[in-house]
Amino acid sequence: MEYSVKSGNPEKQRTACIVLGVFEPRKLTATAEQFDKIADGFISNILRRGDLEGKLGQVLLLHHVPNALSDRVLLVGCGKERELGDTQYQSIISKAITTLNETGSMEAVCFLTELNVKGRDSQWKVKQAVQASEESLYSFNQLKTKSEPERRPLRKLIFNVPTRRELSEGEEAIKQGEAVARGVGLAKDLANLPGNICTPTYLAEQAIKLAEDNQKVTTSVLDEAELKEMGMGAFISVSQGSDEPGKLITIEYKGADADVKPIVLVGKGITFDTGGISLKPGAAMDEMKFDMGGSAAVLGTTQAVIEMDLPINLVTVVAAAENMPSAKASRPGDIVTSLSGQTIEILNTDAEGRLVLCDALTYVEKFDPDVVIDVATLTGAIIVALGHKTSGLMSNHNPLAHDLLNAGELAADKAWRLPIWEEYQEQLDSNFADMANLGTAGAGSITAACFLARYTRKYQWAHLDVAGTAWKKGKAKGGTGRPVPLLTQYIISRAANS
Repeated sequence: MEYSVKSGNPEKQRTACIVLGVFEPRKLTATAEQFDKIADGFISNILRRGDLEGKLGQVLLLHHVPNALSDRVLLVGCGKERELGDTQYQSIISKAITTLNETGSMEAVCFLTELNVKGRDSQWKVKQAVQASEESLYSFNQLKTKSEPERRPLRKLIFNVPTRRELSEGEEAIKQGEAVARGVGLAKDLANLPGNICTPTYLAEQAIKLAEDNQKVTTSVLDEAELKEMGMGAFISVSQGSDEPGKLITIEYKGADADVKPIVLVGKGITFDTGGISLKPGAAMDEMKFDMGGSAAVLGTTQAVIEMDLPINLVTVVAAAENMPSAKASRPGDIVTSLSGQTIEILNTDAEGRLVLCDALTYVEKFDPDVVIDVATLTGAIIVALGHKTSGLMSNHNPLAHDLLNAGELAADKAWRLPIWEEYQEQLDSNFADMANLGTAGAGSITAACFLARYTRKYQWAHLDVAGTAWKKGKAKGGTGRPVPLLTQYIISRAANS
C-alpha cells in the first residue's frame, strides 16, 4: 500500500473514492457538511431517509454524487461523537479500509483523520490510521497452495490533514506507522508459522537477515554447546529434550554514540511448547506454536527501529528453544544451576519460559544496559487476571514502568501494572534448591515475575506478560503482533528525549 498526506477540500478530490464520517444520529462531520453543501444536500437527504444512522461500523457507498469530482463517496459510521476514543477510531479506520478494498476503489482520499479524538493530534491519527489499515489488510497465506486474487485491491491511500502546516508531521507519521506496521507484520508471520518451520534455527536466520547490508547492525548466535559450556543450566534444561538445538540470538543496533547505554529487549522464544514431561492436554496444543510470541515481538520491534534509523543503541536477545518430552528431557524434581549460579528445582517442566529467560537476563548484564525489558507469553494466569485485551506489566523500577504504561496508552497497545512485592517471593521457596520454578497456588503471573526478578537486581528491568495479547483465538486465530506498538512507541519517545 502507498500512503501519503495532503491538505485539501473534499469536493476538489479527483479520485476513485473519498471517505467521510457520519456521527450517530445522522450527524455529518464538519468536512462532510462542507462537502454536502457543494453536493446540494445530497448526503443529508439520504440520511433523512434513514439509509445510514451513523452507528459505529456502518458504511454506505454512494455513486454519482452531484458536483463531486470523485467516482464514489464512502460514508462511515463513527458512533456517538462524545464517545469517540482511541479504540473507536481504530475500528472506524479498519472498517473504512476493509470496505474500500472490496469496492474496487484502487485509490482513495480519507478525511477520517480529521475526526476529533480526545487528546490526539493529526500526527497520532495519521500514524494510527496507517497501522489500522495494515492490520485490516494483513493475511497469512504463505503456506496455502491456492488463494483467490483480490479484485482491484486498494493500492493508494491519501490521508487529509486540516492545514498545510501539518503535512510534514503527517509524512513523519506515515514513516513511523509503516515501520511499526511492518514490525507487527513480521511478528505475526513468525508467530503464525508452524513449529516444524519456525524453529530456533529459523529464528536465528531471521535475525541474521536484519543485519544484512546495514553497518549499524550485527547479529551473533550462540549454539547449545556454547550455552552449556557457559553454564546456562536453566536454559539447557529446556532445550535438551528436543532434537532441535536451542539458540541464544543477539542483535546489536548502534544508532547512537558508543558510550550511550543500550536499551535491551529480551524475548521468550519457545518455538513449540508441549509442556515437556509435564505434558499439556492435547486440546488446543497447536496454539503452542505461538509460545515464541515474545521473541516475535522483540524481533518485530527491532526491525521497526532499524527501519526508522532511531538515534539509540538497542540490544535484542532471543532465548530460542523447543520444549519436548524425550529421554533427554528434564524431569519434575530435577535441580539445575543457572548462569547466575543460583540453583532451581524444576517442579513443573511446563514452567519452562522462565528457565530460558533467567539465563538470558543474566547474560545481558554484559551489555551494561540502561534498561532491560523482557517480553514473554509466560503464564495462563495473566489471562485470568487481564483477559485478552491488556498485557501484564511488572517492574523493579517505577519510572520505567510509568514510561511503558504511557507508551502503551499512546500506542493504543495497553498494559496494566501488577505488583512484585517481596511478600510473594516466599511462594518460590524450595526445600532442596535456592528456589522452585513454580510458585504455590495463587498469583501465578506475579510469582513468575518474582522468579525473573531474582536475576535482574543489577539493572532497571520490566517484564511484559503477553500470554493473553500475543494471539487471538476463534475464527480470527493467529498472532497479533503485540506488544510491538507499545515497545516501538517507548523507544521512539526515548529517542526523542535523548
